[in-house]
Amino acid sequence: MDIHHKAIDSIPSPLRQLLASGDDRLCNSFTDVRVAITGGTSGLGLSLVRELLDRGAKVAFVARSRNRVECVVQELPAAHGVVGDLSRKEDIHPITMQIVGALGGLDVLINNASDLRPIPLQLLADTECEDLERTLATNLLGPFRLTKAMLGSLAVSAREGRGAVVVNVSSDAAVNAYPRWGAYGASKAALLHLSRIWDEELSLEGVRVISIDPGDMDTPLHAAAVPDADRSTLKRPEVAARELADTVAAVLSRRTPDSEPIAREVVG
Repeated sequence: MDIHHKAIDSIPSPLRQLLASGDDRLCNSFTDVRVAITGGTSGLGLSLVRELLDRGAKVAFVARSRNRVECVVQELPAAHGVVGDLSRKEDIHPITMQIVGALGGLDVLINNASDLRPIPLQLLADTECEDLERTLATNLLGPFRLTKAMLGSLAVSAREGRGAVVVNVSSDAAVNAYPRWGAYGASKAALLHLSRIWDEELSLEGVRVISIDPGDMDTPLHAAAVPDADRSTLKRPEVAARELADTVAAVLSRRTPDSEPIAREVVG
């Protein structure tokens, strides 16, 4: 799977040409853009923090582990680290307040954090209800609650012409029925459809909601799911981060509320 080609196929032709050309405007389009990234201490999330900081964005990231958040902030002092668990309803308001307080608003929300329980992967019939609940809480309810809490800030950004984009990181397990991936696949399928509905409902407000499948990456999550995978065949997370950033940059390049709908489903 290749997010870049999938994204190009889904975007109107002027933006498709911009993506395909490698135009420097894509790299420069994040200057002073306020971005929040969940799951920002490893894998794709950490690569996104680095990539977007390099492009001039103001970045806040969220993760459960205080130690890991502090390590990332030590490496990347320009980033604002927020400790919180998206699967916990009571953590959403504090997370929201810290992000908005640190960034002064929000233009882009990237819901990247995921839970892959149970490990090792199991058939649905063997999956404990508690494991399914935890996966749905992180992969579906977490993004729903955080996006809902951020809608006011995003709508203000859209009205100010800054752009407002929500990215829900998806998976091909959202559209393909893989044995033993039941809990994860079901959660991602629900998140994909949630993204479609929200994009329809919020389009008049100028808030775009897109779902992106970055492909199979060499990340801790993939290693836990498929420990015997040949890592040389997997996409590097920094490559996926660059491709995802290019897609978001293309969406941000059309910032007026009445512009043509863009990339409503960017899924591999």
